[in-house]
Amino acid sequence: MNTILILTILIVVFAVVFDFINGFHDTANAIATSVSTKALQPRHAIILASVMNFIGAMTFTGVAKTITKDIVNPFTLENGTTVILAALLAAIIWNLITWYYGIPSSSSHALIGSIAGAAIAASGFHSLNYGGFLNIIKALILSPLLAFAVGFIVYGIIKVIFKNSNLTKTNKNFRRVQIATAALQAYSHGTNDAQKAMGIITMALMVNNYQESNDIQLWVQTICALAMACGTAIGGWKIIKTVGGKIMKIRPVSGVAADLTGATVIFGATFIGLPVSTTHVISSSILGVGASHRLKGVKWGTAKTMVITWLITLPISATLAAICFFLLNLFFER
Repeated sequence: MNTILILTILIVVFAVVFDFINGFHDTANAIATSVSTKALQPRHAIILASVMNFIGAMTFTGVAKTITKDIVNPFTLENGTTVILAALLAAIIWNLITWYYGIPSSSSHALIGSIAGAAIAASGFHSLNYGGFLNIIKALILSPLLAFAVGFIVYGIIKVIFKNSNLTKTNKNFRRVQIATAALQAYSHGTNDAQKAMGIITMALMVNNYQESNDIQLWVQTICALAMACGTAIGGWKIIKTVGGKIMKIRPVSGVAADLTGATVIFGATFIGLPVSTTHVISSSILGVGASHRLKGVKWGTAKTMVITWLITLPISATLAAICFFLLNLFFER
């Protein structure tokens, strides 16, 4: 078995591992609000999220194609196989660190930063496809801002519509609605997040001449969807606790507003083929809803910690990827 084939197999394995970790790392995005309001029991919420994540992952491929071509050019990437493997290792390391400490960081930021860092370590800054890369960065930055604004507006509209309603009855009805919005949120999560690993595997296949186009093969889509669903089934309880309770006290009505907002923003990004961070989007949706309800009700200290983590993820993951690249190069040169 030659080295290229071994490296390609390793990339497939680690991409699946990344998707699995992404699943349990980001479970909170889809179900934290419904669990915190007791609209769903944790076990039922996780089963629902797993199924909907799988269905979502099998529905679209546009984001995966963006990952394959918009950060670096697979056909001109020097030491491309090592670059991809280093990026995966770095993203996995950062995901595990943030999961361990219960910090809702972005798997998307980690992976994209890692690809850029490893590519720069291999070939310099000119190896980046700046047009596509900047479009992805813009999407990652603008999507949480948009989610905050939409969440603020959606909750404001709901407040006006139900201002004369009985609070107990309204909460009971919204708790039922929240089951549907949690399913929608989980589905949207699968349509965007699972595709990133699909794009990585496809990039490796292109770099090593196993396929010429960036079309996502069915077996790639299926194993990534399964990995995401299985990871979701494990559940990321530490992050569920942060997203579901440490940002603000979530009630059924605010949970519905946050879920609808998050799903809408993620779907919008998926339809135009841009990767966004579901962690950023749902957390920002909750912040927007909370600010619309009562500014003092939002625990801005937690929000500040999350924002700092978001800001440092790209440079840290890029640095980790560069280190991984140099270590892998030393290993394979022996």
